[in-house]
Amino acid sequence: MVNVSSVAAATAKSALEFRDIRLTYAGQGSPLTVIDQVSFRVAEGEFVSLVGPSGCGKTTLLRMVSGLSPAQEGAVYFHGQPITGPLKNIGIAFQNPVLLPWRNTLDNVLLPLEVVQPHKRKFRQNRSQYTQAAEKLLAIVGLESFQRHYPWQLSGGMRQRASLCRALIHQPEILLLDEPFAALDAFTREEMWSLLQDLWQQTGCTALLVTHDLREALFLSDTIYVLGARPSTIVYQVSVDLPRPRSLDLCFTDHFHDLYTELRHHIQRG
Repeated sequence: MVNVSSVAAATAKSALEFRDIRLTYAGQGSPLTVIDQVSFRVAEGEFVSLVGPSGCGKTTLLRMVSGLSPAQEGAVYFHGQPITGPLKNIGIAFQNPVLLPWRNTLDNVLLPLEVVQPHKRKFRQNRSQYTQAAEKLLAIVGLESFQRHYPWQLSGGMRQRASLCRALIHQPEILLLDEPFAALDAFTREEMWSLLQDLWQQTGCTALLVTHDLREALFLSDTIYVLGARPSTIVYQVSVDLPRPRSLDLCFTDHFHDLYTELRHHIQRG
């Protein structure tokens, strides 16, 4: 089977490039090196996952992309330019949705448009247009009837759906996902995989996911990078040759199981 997305990603120009990333924390004792010489690229429109043991620096790499924690040694490049501060054209979804409790679902989704330029200066003038876009996203994720509900009135899965809408409402070029479904039950988590795949394919953004769930990484990704234990390096890379759009039935195929076993082997070895 040939994955068209993977073929396209292999020939597309890079949206992100991690070049010789090294991260060391100074302490009372010897310095602790967490990341050591990590380099890889993410093509425009590609979905990439980072997997590996806890503490190997996966989330730190995401923070470097956001500009919240610039690289100490080496650099992360966005369209060829080093990231030295916060980027405006990214969306972020975390394990905890962190919806503002005093805002209803619709207003939580609209929040990035109120604070991110160039939308911020046009928000009042274009509020009706922005509201329609938010309502369309909420309808896609099945929350059209919950626009006026507050976070405490929503289930965990509903809050995470709203969080994904909020991360995408300003049409970011980069979508950063840090264990977004880890707190959900197994059935809801699998439902969210399909939902995220649909949203990603509709928006065409570049996605970078950190997860401990190898099935999640395989279902969603074009490429997976396995990081080893500290000091972490990339110990394995796999191109996921599963056709898109992917259904959950793929998770029960022999090929999916073979990919899963291979990933697990390299994580244990790393």
